[in-house]
Amino acid sequence: MLSLFLKIFKTQNNVIPMCAEDNEQKEFTALGKQMQDKIKKIYKGSLAIREVDAGSDNSCEQELVALSNSYYDVERFGIHFVASPKHADMLFVTGPVTRNMEEALRRAYDATPDPKIVVAVGDDAINGGIYKGSYAVLDGVGKVIPVDYQIPGNPPSPKIIIRHLLNILESI
Repeated sequence: MLSLFLKIFKTQNNVIPMCAEDNEQKEFTALGKQMQDKIKKIYKGSLAIREVDAGSDNSCEQELVALSNSYYDVERFGIHFVASPKHADMLFVTGPVTRNMEEALRRAYDATPDPKIVVAVGDDAINGGIYKGSYAVLDGVGKVIPVDYQIPGNPPSPKIIIRHLLNILESI
């Protein structure tokens, strides 16, 4: 049975081919190593990110949570999500800003120490997305606090978030 299995999966060089997920993981790890070098240079060790949900549909949050799972594990590259904006170097804001979250978002922005970087994550945070013009929202984050960078997508995948984060770190 084992010999039949090996005959089926052997290639010309007697190597079993890698699956696409292995290549994707290698690519992600390479991106992470580049980011780790930038983080060590700029932040002397680790980048602390505070995520603020300004009224989203939770799709962007699920992608941000995926960054911390065992598959992506961004903490190995020096990226940490923190519970307080007082400990953050960067704010990730998701969702269109609802009227009820306007003041909370301003307070989180004010509590973040300078120099602070604000990133609008997802189309809803950038311009209101499908909620744009609704009576319940103020549209994009930029109408409430200054936004330095944007990560488009509805929602952006963890790999896209990491690529944009690397671009942000390279531009600093």
